[in-house]
Amino acid sequence: MKYTGNEILSLRSLEIGYVSGKTKKVLLPPLFCRALEGELIAVIGKNGIGKSTLLKTITGLLPVVSGDLFIDGKKIKEYSRKQLAAMVGYISTEILKVSNMTVFDLVAQGRFPHTNWFGSIDTINLNAILKALLRTGMTDFSGRQLNELSDGERQRAMIAMVLAQETRLIIMDEPTAFLDIKNKYEIIHLLKELSRKERKTIIYSTHDFNNAVSQADKIWLILENELIEGAPEDIMIMGAFSNLFNSKVISFNENDGTYTISNELKGNISFAGTSKNDYWTRKALTRAGYNVMESDSLPRIETISFSPHGWKFKNKDIVAEFNSLYDLVGWLRQNEDLIF
Repeated sequence: MKYTGNEILSLRSLEIGYVSGKTKKVLLPPLFCRALEGELIAVIGKNGIGKSTLLKTITGLLPVVSGDLFIDGKKIKEYSRKQLAAMVGYISTEILKVSNMTVFDLVAQGRFPHTNWFGSIDTINLNAILKALLRTGMTDFSGRQLNELSDGERQRAMIAMVLAQETRLIIMDEPTAFLDIKNKYEIIHLLKELSRKERKTIIYSTHDFNNAVSQADKIWLILENELIEGAPEDIMIMGAFSNLFNSKVISFNENDGTYTISNELKGNISFAGTSKNDYWTRKALTRAGYNVMESDSLPRIETISFSPHGWKFKNKDIVAEFNSLYDLVGWLRQNEDLIF
């Protein structure tokens, strides 16, 4: 059985690229994919593959080279600029730097498709602005200048502007590119909430593979010869993500979706652990280049049962104890000739 849902966007044999006079440059083969109401979709692909071009084409900032792009069942070329602005909101990857503009002024810009020629703000428009500020946690910042905001606050203000626009479809190019870890996850959490509670369809490009795979409803994976769409787990089962990690120095595990940078193998080491730190002990040893085995053979690392942060190394006549994994790994590197 195929899940249909309420389709808000459809790409049918769509070619994207650049058109100048009679010359056109097509970046990718014809694309086929769709987005349903209330979906959070992450667009993933290598640098220069065409992610930004695709998003700009969906917003109407770039023309369709060939094929069809439908928004709410209507071809994009059939929308006027103002009609399209009422359907699709867009946030670019560029950092907004505007002097003498408050957060409220910025969010009010989102009401352009709904105001008259004079851009006056009546009660309906004001309520939409206040709701967008509240929804993004920016009410207390409404009087602040944009240049006084942190990167995370500025991104929330941009999202508030698009929310005030009251579009069904929101397109975001690298919304977490310049954010720290805390703000990255808070922004993605906000986007997911908006897709669930406001039924917004949100499509965003990202290089944060782990975040996309763990949070998005659907992935659009752009490769040189096709666009693959599906739930993150479906694409994992297909083995398609391995195309992103086609490198001699990166190993991708399709069983659990993790990737590691390959290290020079320094030797086998046994580990006998009985503490809550066992997982991180194995991670540290693997990162240092050791093949960790579940065995009682020597050389062996043990966790010290009476200490929450204690490790012991054993090998024939050598016994050494450590209070941190940093000290353990550092000692192993210094004493490789004695150990192996």
